[in-house]
Amino acid sequence: MAVKIKNKEQINKMRIAGKLAADVLIMIAPYVKAGITTNTLDKICHDYIIDVQDAIPAPLNYHGFPKSICTSVNHQVCHGIPSEKKLKKGDIINIDITVIKDGFHGDTSQMFFIGKPNVAAKRICNLAQEALYIGIKKVKPGAYLGDIGQAVQVFAESNHCSVVREYCGHGIGEAFHEEPQVLHYGKAGTGVRLEEGMTFTIEPMINIGKRHVRQLPDKWTVVTKDHSLSAQWEHTLLVTKTGVEILTLREGEIFR
Repeated sequence: MAVKIKNKEQINKMRIAGKLAADVLIMIAPYVKAGITTNTLDKICHDYIIDVQDAIPAPLNYHGFPKSICTSVNHQVCHGIPSEKKLKKGDIINIDITVIKDGFHGDTSQMFFIGKPNVAAKRICNLAQEALYIGIKKVKPGAYLGDIGQAVQVFAESNHCSVVREYCGHGIGEAFHEEPQVLHYGKAGTGVRLEEGMTFTIEPMINIGKRHVRQLPDKWTVVTKDHSLSAQWEHTLLVTKTGVEILTLREGEIFR
């Protein structure tokens, strides 16, 4: 399947969907605290996307996924299913939001601390965000996907962390997942060459321990095999004429 280059109209719709996804993360932030269940967070986000944004939560019923957001806690790497389990002080949680508006997708996630994190939890969350930013800085016309993967991998491993290899970023637009696959490891100068008008996500999953993961019997939730903490941040990106535009940049977020 070929990589889809977006035209001006499609890009404008992607900007709208991206902003809506970012706005959901801003909206939910005050609710992410000790004692709340991830089911409750899911319900709040679902209602906001449907009733306020007049949009669609993309994960709901996607290949059978039963909820409107993904909530991955502590050693859960990705695709965590919201449940009645309450968050507690010291937890870290990734909330992954994908919104469909006017037929186009915006996809983003961020880490949240429940109360005051310990040193290891704060470190892995910060490193994962920095890994995302390092990957984003490699995006420009003429660059290669391998440039992104190598930059993320070198940064993570130089900080004695590991990069999950089984899951990756992806093209995005009218479909939730399009070509190309965006690996968070690799070799510079390899893979798809970036062109103006491409839209895709970068979403590195960084483990404080080893990179190996396994899927739980629910067929969705992915966890670290060694039960070490994992963190992930995600943005939807547009390759512009001169570089990159972050379509899901949150208000107040400083891209450094």
